Amino acid sequence: MAEGSAQPILKTVNINRVFGRGNASVTALRNIDLQIPKGAMVALKGRSGSGKTTLLNILGALDQPTEGKVWFQGQDITEWSEKQRSALRRSQIGLVFQLFGLVPLMSAYENVEFGQRIAGVPANLTREKAERALEWVGMKARMKHRPAELSGGEQQRVAIARAIAHEPVLLLADEPTAELDSKMGRQVINIFRQLTQRLGMTVVLTTHDPDIMALVDYVLALEDGQIVD
Repeated sequence: MAEGSAQPILKTVNINRVFGRGNASVTALRNIDLQIPKGAMVALKGRSGSGKTTLLNILGALDQPTEGKVWFQGQDITEWSEKQRSALRRSQIGLVFQLFGLVPLMSAYENVEFGQRIAGVPANLTREKAERALEWVGMKARMKHRPAELSGGEQQRVAIARAIAHEPVLLLADEPTAELDSKMGRQVINIFRQLTQRLGMTVVLTTHDPDIMALVDYVLALEDGQIVD
């Protein structure tokens, strides 16, 4: 992907990921070579167990490969310590999951602002960053509502706001539309598209939905831990 383009935001060479040892070992990824251009929206597709989430975790510095190399903005992060990788996630990577993970007793604003405090953002900046992120996803007008008062699509938008409040360069989303109907799913993808266009953010997501795949820039298919055409 993107051969001959400017430096990719992510690059992997010969990534293998093996869980367990000996006869009990399971190879989740094998020989993964890819490049992801800056500012692109990329979907990883494949059946359950194909390796999508494992690859996403490696790209997001949540996991390390058994073999191979990962470059993030030109830096080899493969041998980084957990402390270094944690700092990278806090400053440059946003994470969105299938389950929204919002605190039920907190308002939309409080959920986003609390996420900033946990990430170590100075107290004098958390309000500004939280409100700006909620505005980006179209939820500023409903920021005082608690999760139970919001639709599934609205809750996912709040979860996205929480993930982007620190203005990461990379947003990783694991099945972000799986719990939503098709209309709300398209709304979430439209937000991702706006983030790539307005902020230059790169978005990598996993999905089973053909309609979602039609809306992204690139689709990578995984089968038995390998990228296939």
